Amino acid sequence: MKNGQLKPGYNVQVGTENQFIVGFSIHQRPTDTRCLIPHFEQMWERFGILPQSVIADAGYGSEENYSWLAHEEIEAFVKFNTYYQEQTKRFQNDISRFENWIYDAERDEYICAGNQRLTFRYGRTVKTEAGYSSKKRYYQCDACGTCPLKNQCTKSKNNRQIGVSVTLQEHKQRARANLTSKRGRKLSVQRMVEVESVFGQIKGNRGFRRFLLRGIPKVTIEMGLVSVAHNLLKVAASLA
Repeated sequence: MKNGQLKPGYNVQVGTENQFIVGFSIHQRPTDTRCLIPHFEQMWERFGILPQSVIADAGYGSEENYSWLAHEEIEAFVKFNTYYQEQTKRFQNDISRFENWIYDAERDEYICAGNQRLTFRYGRTVKTEAGYSSKKRYYQCDACGTCPLKNQCTKSKNNRQIGVSVTLQEHKQRARANLTSKRGRKLSVQRMVEVESVFGQIKGNRGFRRFLLRGIPKVTIEMGLVSVAHNLLKVAASLA
């Protein structure tokens, strides 16, 4: 979008297999996160089938999406927003990240880098725009004022407080296991030559960078024609 400018446009979601477009959907949202579930719901309405597994980048790694995929029994190879950061020494040495702290399951407390305990204070349920309920547990420390590491841990003048979604942490753990598995690594490499090359063909080689029509129904038809043309050209190339 270049410097965060607000511009009229559509968010096109495309699913591919062997670089053939097997499904697409059009959205009026600037980010990908809220497009995943509607995309698959449209695919179900059109074809009555969902994929057995999905590989996607970090733009789709939300608690809501993970939970929906798990409910539909779709194996998720989906990164979350801090997936790559977690693998860096900077992240791993950051004492302000609760992910690097010790969790005492018996007492339901977090132990920070300063060996101080954050105790559970209250829970809160937050609903997304789509109606998904995320339950968060909030923990707070009572001894930050005397901790020599406070300036490295928080900029707040008060004691440190964190909010943790247990469900999201469980989904992240499964995502790490899937993505670091032999199959996960193979699919991650495959994704780069799958959908990225399809967009490259459509936008770069064939010059389709702007919709000529307006309104989701008309744009859907236009993208449908582009998708059919792309698939036919793939078939023709394989027969040449």
